[in-house]
Order: sequence, then C-alpha cells, then structure tokens
Amino acid sequence: MTRERHILGLSGGRDSAALAVYMRQYHPELPIEYFFTDTGKELPEVDIFLDKLEGFLGRHIQRLNPDRDFDFWLKEYENFLPSPRTRWCTRQLKLRPLEHWLRQDLEGGTIIHSYVAIRADEPSREGYQATHPNMRVHLPLRDAGIDRAGVLEILEQSEVGEPEYYQWRSRSGCTFCFFQQKIEWVRLAERHPDRFAEAVDYEKTALRDGSPFTWSQGESLTELITPKRVKQIKADYEKRRERLRRSRRINPLSANTAETIDDVYGVDEGSSSCVVCHK
Repeated sequence: MTRERHILGLSGGRDSAALAVYMRQYHPELPIEYFFTDTGKELPEVDIFLDKLEGFLGRHIQRLNPDRDFDFWLKEYENFLPSPRTRWCTRQLKLRPLEHWLRQDLEGGTIIHSYVAIRADEPSREGYQATHPNMRVHLPLRDAGIDRAGVLEILEQSEVGEPEYYQWRSRSGCTFCFFQQKIEWVRLAERHPDRFAEAVDYEKTALRDGSPFTWSQGESLTELITPKRVKQIKADYEKRRERLRRSRRINPLSANTAETIDDVYGVDEGSSSCVVCHK
C-alpha cells in the first residue's frame, strides 16, 4: 500500500491556527503532523501562542529549525536585507527546512497531504505550491466557506484565541518582517526594544555594505525612531483610525466593534506577503 502523511504548517498567525483547530474538530481521524518552521527571530508571543495551541490540539507541534540560521544567510547574501523584492528569508528559513523534512518520503513514493490556511474570502491567493507529484495541497477553510470572521469565531469558541502580537501588529510573528507598517516598527521599539535594537544593527551593517534596502520603505529605522518622526507616525495612525470610525457602520448587535491595525490600514493578513510566514 502507498504510504501517506498529513501535514499542517503553523505560522504563528490566526489563519493557520484556526485551520488546525478546524481539522482537530472535524477530522480527528487524520494523523496530522503539525509543524512550525522557526527562523530563530520570532517574537516571544509566538512561542507562547504555539504552546497554547499545542495544548488544545493534544499533539506535539514539531519545530523545524533551519540548519543554517538568519545570520548565516545574511552573510551569504552579502548583508543585503530581505525585502518584498528578494524574500530570501522565506526561501531559506521557511521553505528550505520544509522541503528537506519531506524530501526523503516524497522521493520514496509517500503521498503527502498538505493542509494550507487559505480562506474563502481570498479567491486570488494561493498557498504553498506542490513542487513534487506526490504532494497534494488541500484548502479546507476555503472549501468550507470560512472567511476572516469565521476564523476569528473558530479561535474564540475554542478558547485558543489569537496571538498576543495582534494587539499591536497585523502580520508575521517574525521580529523584523519587512511588511510591517511604520506604526508597527514604532510599537516593536516600545514593546521589545532589544529586538528593535537588533534590527537596527542589521540594517546599519547592510547599509554600510551597500544594501539598497532598509527594513521600512523610504527610511532607516534610525530615522524612523527619532522623537519627531515617532510623533508624526502616531498622529497619522490616529487620523486613519478616526476616518475609519466615521466611515464604518456600527452593528449594535455586535460586541466586537474595536478595529485592529489591519482594519485601520485596509490590510488583510498576508495580502502581498508570504503565505508560509503570515497565514
């Protein structure tokens, strides 16, 4: 008989967590292997959330650690920072360890079913693409018609909740994700000053060695964190919040009327970003 494996990748974000809960509730018969590819640069909130999710699932979440860390690859890329145009961090620290983990079984004829957290309200998005004929990609949330509101409901009803970093950022749990909004960089500096300082050091080294990229588009973190600039960034964010309040129709029957940062910026989690990191 052909051997089969069932895998589900967790990013530390809400969508993949909701998918894990959904599969646990509706397909408990499947021997799903849950995994997380750890870059070594994740926020502390990510580990806390994964431990909580692991308790709900009742199964171990395997950490796939890359055999070569961020610092190694930064050196390999001559200190050029990853960016939306050159996403080497996703390729080397997320996809590479996953492919290494699966390669022997795929080449040995094992059919691997991969469950990816693409929602029903993301018709144009695609998940991890099968690069081997023995890989089968499934999109259970989309197939079940579950949208963003449905994801939040799944997490709330299961009491798993959301990662705490969603209180102040909208995207990845990676410390210096280049898709962060400027307000999120400011909040990183306020909540995790040591992690922000590390990002500044990486950026200074990259700029010194000729990298054309900074972590935040159009300015360095050193410029972004000056008191005058921080004040302006916060003021711009509050203006956006106020415009949102005025334009949004409040549902009096809904208990959840507080906007999130992705509501304010009109950014859906993962839009134009790396699925494997953000979902």
